[in-house]
Amino acid sequence: MVNNLEQGFFGIGIQNGKTPENLGVLWRSAQNMGASFIFTIGNRYAKQACDTHKATGAMPYFHYENFDDFFNNLPKGAMLVGVELDEKSVQLETFKHPKRCVYLLGAEDHGLSKLAIEKSHHLVKFKSELSLNVSVAGSIVMYDRQAKLNFQ
Repeated sequence: MVNNLEQGFFGIGIQNGKTPENLGVLWRSAQNMGASFIFTIGNRYAKQACDTHKATGAMPYFHYENFDDFFNNLPKGAMLVGVELDEKSVQLETFKHPKRCVYLLGAEDHGLSKLAIEKSHHLVKFKSELSLNVSVAGSIVMYDRQAKLNFQ
């Protein structure tokens, strides 16, 4: 018998991403790291040229016009984890990932919106001298989740 409370899932996406290449690379990483879905808020992109693993056909993609549309459609029971350099953010190295969550990344130049930061159930950051590419940041977060959940 399956205990639904012990199962988990995660999705990952970008708010107001700058380029379709960033989404394509994140999509490919998400498929490799076990994400259940990927999404965008604001900017929308079609087929990704850098998606050599054909992740677009293997994983659901959702698009939301704005943050409210996205937030109102979070999966039931999922925690929103914002990835942002913010004074309220905790270090990723010590963060315990929720079993059911959605990771939200902002564009490199503007980060997450003020509303997204306020509505996030958790905020995480990691050590980096300079801003990272959004798909790289997302890959680091997913790797950290995978590594920690495999040892809990």
